[in-house]
Amino acid sequence: MRIAVVATPYPLEENPSPPLGLTYVAAAFVAVGAEVRILDYIVSGYSKEKISKQLDNFQPDAVGATSVTMNFYEAQKILRDVKNCNSDIITMIGGPHVSFAAAQTLRQCPEIDLIVIGEAEDTIAELTPVLKQKKKWRGIPGLAYRENGDVIITDKRPFIDNVDRISLPSRSLLPIFRYRALGFPVSMITSRGCPNACIFCLGRKMVGAKIRRRTANCVLDEIEEILGLGFERINIADDLFTSDKERVLEICEGINKRGLKLGWSAFARVDTVNPEILAAMAAAGCDSISFGVETGDPQMLQRIRKGIRLEHAAPAMQMCKDVGILPHVSFMVGLPGETKETMRATDRLARSLDVVYGYHYLSPFPGTTVREQIEKYDLEILTDDWNKYDANDAIVRTSALSPEDMRAFVAIYEEEMNADWQKILAGYENKTNSPMENLRVMGHWRMHLTYKILKNDLIEKLGLIDHTLCNGSRESALMELCNRIIVATGDEPQIVNHTMNDFAQRGYLTAKMSDEGCRWIWSDDV
Repeated sequence: MRIAVVATPYPLEENPSPPLGLTYVAAAFVAVGAEVRILDYIVSGYSKEKISKQLDNFQPDAVGATSVTMNFYEAQKILRDVKNCNSDIITMIGGPHVSFAAAQTLRQCPEIDLIVIGEAEDTIAELTPVLKQKKKWRGIPGLAYRENGDVIITDKRPFIDNVDRISLPSRSLLPIFRYRALGFPVSMITSRGCPNACIFCLGRKMVGAKIRRRTANCVLDEIEEILGLGFERINIADDLFTSDKERVLEICEGINKRGLKLGWSAFARVDTVNPEILAAMAAAGCDSISFGVETGDPQMLQRIRKGIRLEHAAPAMQMCKDVGILPHVSFMVGLPGETKETMRATDRLARSLDVVYGYHYLSPFPGTTVREQIEKYDLEILTDDWNKYDANDAIVRTSALSPEDMRAFVAIYEEEMNADWQKILAGYENKTNSPMENLRVMGHWRMHLTYKILKNDLIEKLGLIDHTLCNGSRESALMELCNRIIVATGDEPQIVNHTMNDFAQRGYLTAKMSDEGCRWIWSDDV
């Protein structure tokens, strides 16, 4: 059985790290003996012509994609192209969006044959041997599909109790060197499950209310595997990494005992950290923690069932600072019952904490309590255009606030952030910045350049340097490639030359000499 798994395109603004859910899915197919290939369009361009060639080369029996709400249309388009290329290929999709909109998706998307609902590993194990025997799908929990014009949703799949038995994500199937070039941290999880009931979040419904923790040794083995792929930074994406003090200490002690050298970040709640945990995390390489506080209004916190108290916020920030961990706080705008006063309360709290913070707009995703029980809340959802569910714009209103009111509030913050950034850019030009400020500027430009190179397949398109231009010299060929990228992107020569030379020195790019000349390629493609 050949399975192609699609990494659906994701915008740079969303910090596209190596896809975690997708690599768990790939590992589940590998575990039952399938031959698996990942078609990654996060760090490469997508076109129907490209996927047609990839399908011809691999000849998959099925193509699966994962998506969240904001990139569902992209996944749908790709699966439509797959069907147009070869209607015999079984098309599948999974992820949080379709798990809670399965019937609607199948009714509206004829290009999708099959939906895997919720936690996928055991479903994949049962499904793969009978993937081409549709009559047997009905007996497999966790599926949705069409039969004789009707939508069939099978029994709910129970969650996996022993999460240590889940195969480690198949990250080696990804274009590793492209992701290393882009530079975002690798996400991993040490547990599944969230007991909290925040009305705007899918965590509890997607992975269950019971926290199912992996053993420390299993976690440490995965960290070692990630480092072995050449990555240097990890983000622990657990909903509640810091909820179990003894386990956090065990993992941190294990990182130090194994001599693992990495920088890492995590998510936490302000009521689950203390000096002992934070000191241990810092000693093990943790340098950043993100906290979701959401609002500065205590009644709003109760309404959204966040389960924290505002008085916990400032001490949590100070404890992080005391051990050298950078705290970051996220807030939401447009929660049920939001008013100008609740937004002002959030602004006051955010500024008082004296930390890095940011705002997201409420996106009432399918499956969330706020969407499913909208009649209980002072909230109106204004669109079901899934492209707009990226939390970067107001798509709701309350009785007191219009989307324009919410945008005006966030615009003040964004103007302040932009003014600070413009000062740093001016300091770079005027040579008055600190070294750290200059590194920030260079890193920003490099990230955007790298994304252009990846999404436009510039190495593939421009990488062949004729003999007459390079004289058999690898260095001359790299210089010519830099010149071509400067023309293609319009980026500054200094940034392009520095970035491309660094890619070559780090081994992300490889030079292949032939009768044609010198061809630069991503080292994954060797």
